[in-house]
Amino acid sequence: MSNTQNIQMVDLVGQYQRLKQDIEPAMEKVVGGGQYINGPEVHVFSGELERYLDVKHVIPCGNGTDALQAALMALDLQPGDEVISSTFSFIASVEAVALLGLKPVLVDVNPATYNIDPAAVRDAISERTKAIIPVHLFGQGSAMDDIIRIAMENDLFVIEDVAQSLGAHFSMDGKKVKLGTIGHIGCTSFFPTKNLGCYGDGGACFTNDDDIAEKIRMIVNHGARKKYFNERVGLNSRLDTLQAAVLNAKLGHLDDFIDRRRWAAAIYFEALKDVPFLCLPAQERGADHTFNQFTVRVSGGLRDKLKKFLNENGIPSMIYYPLPLHRQPVFAPYCRHGISLPVAEMICGEVLSLPMHTELTEDELLYITQKIKQFS
Repeated sequence: MSNTQNIQMVDLVGQYQRLKQDIEPAMEKVVGGGQYINGPEVHVFSGELERYLDVKHVIPCGNGTDALQAALMALDLQPGDEVISSTFSFIASVEAVALLGLKPVLVDVNPATYNIDPAAVRDAISERTKAIIPVHLFGQGSAMDDIIRIAMENDLFVIEDVAQSLGAHFSMDGKKVKLGTIGHIGCTSFFPTKNLGCYGDGGACFTNDDDIAEKIRMIVNHGARKKYFNERVGLNSRLDTLQAAVLNAKLGHLDDFIDRRRWAAAIYFEALKDVPFLCLPAQERGADHTFNQFTVRVSGGLRDKLKKFLNENGIPSMIYYPLPLHRQPVFAPYCRHGISLPVAEMICGEVLSLPMHTELTEDELLYITQKIKQFS
């Protein structure tokens, strides 16, 4: 028990201590140089991330929600145009749609992977539909081959929300490609708990389309290519130079971060495979998994009791997400009366995310799994 007395849901301090010999000099260089906005580290980072993702353009911005909003603005959609996305997700993707006067259309998810259901997407398409936002949830991609096929058949844009799954791959036509580079635009967050996180807020858009990239660059810089010459309504959304320095220092470790998460997940899978009330994470066909979260489903109405039991034993856990977006009061005006998306509603009552981060030890993982089996 001596090594399990301070289990963290996400251990950012432990990761910093392990990497500070890389991070501290990078931050000191920024402070010493005084270029806090659009300093050279921002441009270095965008170039390095382009190479990592094998994508033509990475445009950093202030946070992941801004990335989604800038991506939508770059498509020149009109008020009332419809954008399809998942009801089982964080609010950001749908919030960005609503902020622009577009109409979010919320659809159900795959009960095994929690990602958007392509059949539900197809059923939701109308003459006003202009785009699809698949959210690559918890660390793995949505069924992008099906999503892209549906989009091409209906002349729709695809914006990938890869905030929880940066670094993951999906197999398209037999070739493994990085998530965020398959659709027209990919968007991510560098929130500290993400696979690649900074020490504040940050985000980025990715695209292989030169025209879209130029629009996004203008949008995140007050709609201007040249200072004081504004061509369109935009945002003030820049990645701070200090945050870019942190991300530069951490990007080379991203694949190791993912490997460490997969190692922890493998221990969870082996130890918990026979627990009768748990449904363990499933892998999407064609996708790999980075385990930004390790999210199980707890059947038999036991989820809240298990969460309480774990907390009493010094084990944190989180519910992502307790309420589907179509049940959120803010989105009531966009949803037809009495709408039922049964898979998401069922999942919200059962999901529980266990501790998952790059610094987990074998002792901690064995303690967590032993306690879960004791509960059973």
